[in-house]
This record gives sequence, C-alpha cells and structure tokens, in this order.
Amino acid sequence: MSFENLNLHPLIIKAIGEAGYTTPTPIQQQAIPELILGHDIMASAQTGTGKTAAFMLPALHRLATPSKVPGRGPRVLVLTPTRELALQVSEAATKYGKFLPRTKVVSILGGMPYPLQNKLLSQPVDILVATPGRLIDHIQRGRINFSRLEMMVLDEADRMLDMGFIDDVEKIAAATPATRQTLLFSATLDSAIDKVAARLLKSPKRIQVATQQAKLENIEQRLHYADDLTHKNKLLDHVLSDEKLKQAIIFTATKRDADTLADSLAAKGFEASALHGDMNQRERTRTLNKLRRGGLRILVATDVAARGIDVANISHVINFDLPKFAEDYVHRIGRTGRAGASGIAISLASGKDSVHLKRIERFTGQQITSHVIAGLEPRFKPRPGGAGGFRKTPSVAHKGKRTWSNDNKSRQNLSSANGNQTNSRQRPYGDNNQGNSQRKGMWNQ
Repeated sequence: MSFENLNLHPLIIKAIGEAGYTTPTPIQQQAIPELILGHDIMASAQTGTGKTAAFMLPALHRLATPSKVPGRGPRVLVLTPTRELALQVSEAATKYGKFLPRTKVVSILGGMPYPLQNKLLSQPVDILVATPGRLIDHIQRGRINFSRLEMMVLDEADRMLDMGFIDDVEKIAAATPATRQTLLFSATLDSAIDKVAARLLKSPKRIQVATQQAKLENIEQRLHYADDLTHKNKLLDHVLSDEKLKQAIIFTATKRDADTLADSLAAKGFEASALHGDMNQRERTRTLNKLRRGGLRILVATDVAARGIDVANISHVINFDLPKFAEDYVHRIGRTGRAGASGIAISLASGKDSVHLKRIERFTGQQITSHVIAGLEPRFKPRPGGAGGFRKTPSVAHKGKRTWSNDNKSRQNLSSANGNQTNSRQRPYGDNNQGNSQRKGMWNQ
C-alpha cells in the first residue's frame, strides 16, 4: 500500500514524498481511513511506529477544506504530556503541511513566556499543540476560542493519565464543541484508558498494532551488574568508549544526578549535556537542537526525555538508573532503533534492582541477557535464572552521596547540593515517579 491509496490531499502526498516516505506504517494504514471518514478512534501504538503522522495527516487533510465557522481559533487541538513531544508534533505538522496554503501551527507550552503565547493566540490558528496545564491557564483567562474546533487529539494518553493530567484534559474537552472528532493514542489500552475514552469519545473505532515485544526486536538489550556506584561508573566509561556509539541517551533517576553526571562526563572530554524538567524551555530546546545537529554525543536525562525525542543517530540508550515502572523502560529504550534501524539498550543494575528487572522482563516478555566486561566483573553474581536478584545484596553508596569526579569543583557543587534543603532529592516525588497529580507543575510551569 502507498500513501496515494489513503485518499489524502495531493499537497499532503507531495510533502510526504519530499520527506522520503513511501509506504505507510501499520498504524497509519488502519487509522487514516477511519479518521478521514470522521470516526473517533482509540489506538494503541508504540513509540517509533509513525503514530504522529497517523493523526496529523488526516488532520491536515481536513484543513485543506476551508472552515464553515468564522473565527481565529484552532480547528485542530493536540494535547501532549510533555513539551518535547509537543514540539515534535508541531514540527511534524509544519513538515507535512508545508504545501497547504495558510496553515498556522502554534505551540503552547510551559516554560514559554506568557506575552509571546498571548501574541500567538491573538492571531489566526489552525493547529494548536499544547500541554494541558498551560492550556488550562489560557482557557481560564479567556484567550482561546474553540468555536471552530473540529478535531481533538490526546497523544500519549496513558502518560497523561500517569502524570495526573486527565482532570485537566476533561476540563479542556468540556470547553470544546460536542461535535468534535476525538482521537486517543496510547501505548496501552487498559481499563483506565477505557474509562477515559468512554467519557470523551463517541463510539470509537479500536485499533491495536505493534506489541511491546515486536517493537523491541530491533533493539539489542544488555544487562551489566554493578557492585556499587564506583563500579557502575567504570562500566559506563567502558560503554562510552565504544567507537560504534554514535549518540547516546543516559537515563538517571533524578534531575540532580543528571546534572552531576553530565558535568562529570563533560569534564572527562565527552560532548555531554543534561536534560530535565527544571530547565527552562529555551535551555531544553537549545540542548535538543544541538543533539539533532550532531553537536552533542551524550544526553543525560530524566524520564522527561523518554517520549518525544526522535533523533535518528541515537545508537545507544543507557539506563544508569533503572526506571520504577516497566512501561518507562520501553519508552526509554525506544529512543534508539528508530524507523527500522537497530539499536542497543544497556542497563546497569545493582542488587536492589532485582524487582524492577523482573517487572521489566514480565512486561516485555523478553529476558535481558547479562554481560560481563573483562576486568570489570561484578563480585556478586545473580542467582540462576537471569534477573532474579543477587545471592547477596552489595553495599551500594547512598544516592545522596554520589560523586562522579574527584576534582574540587565537582566536590564543591555536590556539597552545595547536599546542603540545599529544597533540592529535588528531598522532594517526595522524583522525575520518574508516575501517577501523582502533584507532578503537573514540574512539566508545565
């Protein structure tokens, strides 16, 4: 099947061809015809399967026909859980709609100055891409008119549910016309997502493609056991010295650890930078653009980067700290192996990680093979059967005492961080702790 078979507008087909795409992915083949017919859909599709184009192409097809309702408000609204994903969706809309006349795409995100957003919203808008918290602010101030809205997309709905955004999403939906077409995309379609869909969608078509296991087939998963933090750092240095490593994303548990590790790697001569929720939007955008241009070899990030980053040259994903939730593991390693390419995912695990490893393997249906590097063998071996735990739990330095470098500057910075009674480690919820509404401000403000 080709994109021409999907009955999309010729100018959209032209843009797709210029972007180098010839054959639609399974989610695109199933979703686009239903959306062109006007049906609501709820779709399960993993990261990297082309789901952004699956909803953006039919949205642009709809925009090719002038609105029957006068006004300046958006005709298409896309809600995303993170700023990075919102920017990715905006870029896709601009790319696929480049030949359509007067198609205005606007992003409304936390971290952007309000005066700039107010100016953007005062002009005619066709596609509005937003994070829920910031959009609610503008709705309450009466700055958005949804009278022209024809389509609402909930992208990564499971993530928005985990982050406590669903109440905001329902408030936003209540401010839009009941006649709108609603699309829900999620990594999984479980009972919680079904309840959300029942409240927001009308007789939706259900589409499920790309199981977790199938999506991971092109990613080689490796596991290295680490006795303690010093051992873990040595393993990381060995991995980063691999000449086959083009670009890598290293995931840490907290924002402070991301900063500290990135600084340490930069001091060692690596092209490394951090990315996390405490950075303002300008800093985050600058870092991501540098990564996309190839000026950054290593990105050290919290789970804020697990979705919404699409960089073709990410050859390795490294879990310096394992995520607490198995779903986040899949989204993390999905940053490599994009668009059919192969990738390598490496997890560094200590004795306390045995429960997380079991959950990840059960969720993915795959056992992660443990590897040993000559000269860096762990003192404590895992029990027979893979990730079942250690015979003896090693003594692991407390994260609050982490040091990545012996230089005076790093010690001073760490000392200062430990003395700050309001740092991120002392907050009740870290960057990768899901399912709590108290985290909303971290993402949108």
